[in-house]
Amino acid sequence: MYNLSIVTPEKVFYEGEVASLIAPGSEGYLGVLTDHAPLITALVPGKLTVKDQKNQETIFAIGGGFMEVFKNQATILAHSIESIDQINYERAREALERAKERLRSKAREIDIPRAWAALYRAQNRIQLHKAIRASEQD
Repeated sequence: MYNLSIVTPEKVFYEGEVASLIAPGSEGYLGVLTDHAPLITALVPGKLTVKDQKNQETIFAIGGGFMEVFKNQATILAHSIESIDQINYERAREALERAKERLRSKAREIDIPRAWAALYRAQNRIQLHKAIRASEQD
């Protein structure tokens, strides 16, 4: 077991002891177990899976950020994060369309990296929402 803290610009989202996590690193998904080697890595939008002491799995949609692992403490600084239950599919779909429109407009005042980031976050939310709903129907 080790301690996990997930922090967003707005609040401390999660704190507790966990058995493992799987995070979307910039070079691919990576797992963290107890006594993991020290690590600092960028995170990209994707699926964050956390297993608690009872081996129960919780899935979050993370919008990117950074993760540090050091001496059985993992800290995730997330741009945004939400549990699968919190995903509003319609809002995510609207955000995706807005991001696409911004990128298509090519207007000078558009912050292109920010528009791409919004597009990736919206796509991630939509994909995770669909995957969870599909698994619930099985």
